Amino acid sequence: MTNHRLSVVAPTVEVMEGDLTLEQRRQRLTAAREALQGLDSELWRTGAGELGPLLGVVDDLGGACDAARVAVVGEVLARGETSGGAAATTTVGWVRQWAPSMRSGGAGQLVTVAQSFTKTENAPVKVALDSGRVPVRAAAAVVAEAEKMRPLLTEGAEPHVLEGLISMAAQHGPRGCRMVRPALLAKYGLDDVLQQQQSATKRFIALSQPHDDGTGIFEYRLALDVEGKAVLEAALGPLSAPQPSKEAGPDLRPSDQRRGDALVTIVRRAVASSEATPTTAKSQLFLTLDYEQLRRRTGAATTIGNLDAGTLLAPETIRRIACDAGVIPIVLGSSGEVLDWGRERRFFTPAQTKRLWLRDGGCTFPGCSAPPQWADAHHLVHWADGGQSDLTNAALLCERHHTVVHDRRLAGRLTDRQVAWDLRRGSYDELLRGACAPPARA
Repeated sequence: MTNHRLSVVAPTVEVMEGDLTLEQRRQRLTAAREALQGLDSELWRTGAGELGPLLGVVDDLGGACDAARVAVVGEVLARGETSGGAAATTTVGWVRQWAPSMRSGGAGQLVTVAQSFTKTENAPVKVALDSGRVPVRAAAAVVAEAEKMRPLLTEGAEPHVLEGLISMAAQHGPRGCRMVRPALLAKYGLDDVLQQQQSATKRFIALSQPHDDGTGIFEYRLALDVEGKAVLEAALGPLSAPQPSKEAGPDLRPSDQRRGDALVTIVRRAVASSEATPTTAKSQLFLTLDYEQLRRRTGAATTIGNLDAGTLLAPETIRRIACDAGVIPIVLGSSGEVLDWGRERRFFTPAQTKRLWLRDGGCTFPGCSAPPQWADAHHLVHWADGGQSDLTNAALLCERHHTVVHDRRLAGRLTDRQVAWDLRRGSYDELLRGACAPPARA
């Protein structure tokens, strides 16, 4: 018996696509639908290597259908045909009436994309949709993200940002737009815009009270900003790794249990050493950032070397971390390869910290009563601006007010062994421009 096989052959095009009439297009669409119906019963006829190309044709057709839906809805919007005689009174209702597959969801997104294409600035997104590069759902995410970012961008940056959003949406869907947003703001955003956005999220940090489900298990809900997440993941990384041993064998704990155990270990260590002067850097983040960008407060630092690698931290956040952390210089080659790891440099020694505890007695911010054990040693003239790491250039600040001082760019002065703070926003920049310019760092 002869074995018949279905081959995928490109049809001969006799009429140029632009010359097709509406009726001819309708006929071809009907023929394409009929070709897809019952396809599953014929797939057994395909030969080796034919299923992939066939799926590609079907996928291209699906992308073209997405673009066609948007085009039809765009024409309806332009004509205003959803009212008068039709059962639907809104465009979304009209879509659901004539496209039953969208009654369970997606009609509103389709209308939103069609409306956005009336704006010339969204033309690249329309091109990406028409070519099948992005589906409707991803196009909607690009349009929404671009709309939010436009007021935050420098002049002439919008085309680059839009292409970046489209590229990430094509690879990762709507999630890709959220992934690339910090990097685009760091590169193309207005001065301090990334810092402002990351600082604004601090007010949403929260840890709930424990919920007892009656089984002896207590559940917490934790919300962190990007800096808190990076710090926590850097601390959890080494402690939450599997810990096999000769006596107990392999570590069979699931990942979530190891992370929970690691968090309890971190808290125990912190409580046990709360009265002792720290002997190691509080911050164990590994970051890459150009020094000139750090000095000018531009760009962003990228975390490396842990599960949270790739997270972007705004420059003022890094300047604050640098007050009371170790810095490990990393020399990179022309292709980004690591050529040399420098030595960690401790900015304030344990002896200096202990003297700060005695001198300041706690957080020096007006009205704060946080004890010295909860405070960081802050450079009054920032290390990145050439500030010295000595007691005359140091002040204790709790975590909250350390963030406030850096975000608001507040200046502090040491007078008669007491730190006085100028609470006017930007007073630190006035200090740098004034007679008290920072000394050169050795």
